[in-house]
Amino acid sequence: MSNPLSHKRLAVLGAGKMGGTLLRAFLDQKLVSPSHVTATVRHAERAEALAKKLGVSVTTDNRVAVRGADVVLLAVKPPQVVEVLDEIRGDLKPDALLVSVAASVPTRVIEQRLLDKTAVVRAMPNTPAAVGSGMTGLCSGSRATPKHLELAKAMFEAVGRAIVVDEKHMDAVTGLSASGPAFVYIILESLAEGGVKCGLPREVATLLAAQTMLGAAKTVLETGEHPAQLKDGVTTPAGCTIDGIMEMEDGKIRSTLIKAIVKATERAKELISGS
Repeated sequence: MSNPLSHKRLAVLGAGKMGGTLLRAFLDQKLVSPSHVTATVRHAERAEALAKKLGVSVTTDNRVAVRGADVVLLAVKPPQVVEVLDEIRGDLKPDALLVSVAASVPTRVIEQRLLDKTAVVRAMPNTPAAVGSGMTGLCSGSRATPKHLELAKAMFEAVGRAIVVDEKHMDAVTGLSASGPAFVYIILESLAEGGVKCGLPREVATLLAAQTMLGAAKTVLETGEHPAQLKDGVTTPAGCTIDGIMEMEDGKIRSTLIKAIVKATERAKELISGS
């Protein structure tokens, strides 16, 4: 696949946790040349350290960063979005694409603060993008063309998988795939603890748990089979697996995980207010 950011200049506004993760991933995947990147952070000392570490230009001035940028990745916290957009509006290229990864901020809110022709795509990636296994939900604003959306999709497919959804589903994407890794780590840790309880060395139990989860997820993605079907294929009559499943059902693991996604989704809807 051709490089979607080849010869394009990228500005990353807010190279913190998610912005920094994506920037490092883009650089690792050689999606963008370091000489074509300008990132921003809030403090000068951090800017100097990050510039030295990544080999890119880093500044504390958002206006400087976006000047000449073909693609602007907006990765500031949701309550800061409007302030930053008002700051950079006059310095954006007329044909620039702004890709926002700010959770819960609708494209219409972003468009209202920008010049009439600025295209906006909203993205919700997750932290496994750092190892090329991210999952990103995307939706386009009213000014974005299919070409803009394809460019944004190609960016995130370089660090994992990406899917286009209606904007009304973006908060659910946040609750499921953006928050999801934290829930998965808890499950993985619990599986490993179970192995330790049964006598396995901790490093062995962790490896077994992590590779088992990786293999199970990969099987779902590559076969296209429903997880329930794959579960039934492991569960032999009167075997050990069904006993383990019974314990999980007694612990209400299904309803607990469903409620976790619902709570995270509800919280995503509140983030723009800073509450």
